[in-house]
Amino acid sequence: MCGHTIYALSTVYGKSGVAVVRISGKNALDAIQKMTDIDVLKITPRHAYFSKIYHAKTHKILDEGLVLYFKAPNSFTGEDIVEIQTHGSKAVLSSVLESLSMIADFRTAEAGEFSKRAFYHQKMDLTEAEGLADLIDAETSEQQRQAVLQMSGNLKNLYEGWREELLRIYAYLEAYIDFPDEEISKEVIEQNLNTVFKLKTDIRNHIQNANIGERLRDGFKVAIIGPTNAGKSSLINAITDRKAVIVSDIAGTTRDAIDIHLDVNGYPVILTDTAGLRKTEDIIEKQGIEIAYQKMNEADFILAVFDGTQSTKQIFLSLPKDIQNKILYLANKSDILTDEQCSKLKNEGCYLISAKTKAGLKEVFEAITQKIKTGIGSQNGYLMTRARYREALEECLENLDRFSFEKPIELGAEDIRIAARAIGKITGRIEVNEILDKIFSSFCIGK
Repeated sequence: MCGHTIYALSTVYGKSGVAVVRISGKNALDAIQKMTDIDVLKITPRHAYFSKIYHAKTHKILDEGLVLYFKAPNSFTGEDIVEIQTHGSKAVLSSVLESLSMIADFRTAEAGEFSKRAFYHQKMDLTEAEGLADLIDAETSEQQRQAVLQMSGNLKNLYEGWREELLRIYAYLEAYIDFPDEEISKEVIEQNLNTVFKLKTDIRNHIQNANIGERLRDGFKVAIIGPTNAGKSSLINAITDRKAVIVSDIAGTTRDAIDIHLDVNGYPVILTDTAGLRKTEDIIEKQGIEIAYQKMNEADFILAVFDGTQSTKQIFLSLPKDIQNKILYLANKSDILTDEQCSKLKNEGCYLISAKTKAGLKEVFEAITQKIKTGIGSQNGYLMTRARYREALEECLENLDRFSFEKPIELGAEDIRIAARAIGKITGRIEVNEILDKIFSSFCIGK
């Protein structure tokens, strides 16, 4: 796969002060030789050279910029890399990329191909590569922090540790297969059974927290529910500081679920405004209410909003128990509540808010943040961020559950081998061509 020398713009295409074009492959130095005045025979790796940039065919001056050379294997991809830093005008970028296309054996990089080559040259495993992709996509500080931890090898070390334990057991079993006259001692049996039991416990605990890691990548779901005219849409507008949804005194104005993406103390949150809960004969409004119940079931947390001047949280008692367990009760219109009403609502465990004045919103977001942190708990730093990790670990568990010293040793060894292979799918320590393209195709060009 590494025959051609590839190139791509690694910064955003458009008007900018500086743009970086990255080139990787065995002929990367050809770009310097054909497009600059720098002597490639005397070039020093990791040294910045200021040079005129020429067109490889016409020799027309395209720009002036910095040129850097990273010699293999000490580069991001493990191959020779050249970076050309130019001014970021569209005209300059178009001409530089056109010039590179004129050089023999050069071609435009595919999505994620630089990182894919880094993987093949053992510069990173698949979890680190996906951590890099998450870092590029990170929009909140917690997404950034988790991506950095994964890119630094936290998950790789965890999964490779489990895999090494399984390979150790497999080696024991293979040894007894090769020497069938030797009887397996009770000590060895007990030791390996204990290791398998501990691995199964650790993997199951890790899988149980899979939802948290995926939510940290994609956003924690928070549904806003309540009766009509409780102030749900006004609350959304107060939170976003804009008219994100229509507000009206007419009951049933909100008929569909509306998603708003927020950064809540560093955590990504998807806030969903839903249709007001009431009995209605309106067909469209009925569908909106059905969607509201669907959003409640999907939500990680629910904000149940009601008019504190007229109702209490008792109006939500008819909701299923599993939904009630996820609810934070928000009594709206705290700006016009009496002291007696406020005291009563607080004693019932309600948060007092005002969609009009924004009072109490900080406390609500602090409560959401605390619930997220509690959910993450001790798994922080080892969060499973992708469904494919969970699927591979579930496959591993299935084979560990089948393992026993009571069955023929060859079959037991095969259970352990397949279990280790399943973990290897996560990090890429086995042949996994069937999943590589899917992983790296989500990367941006030039990464």
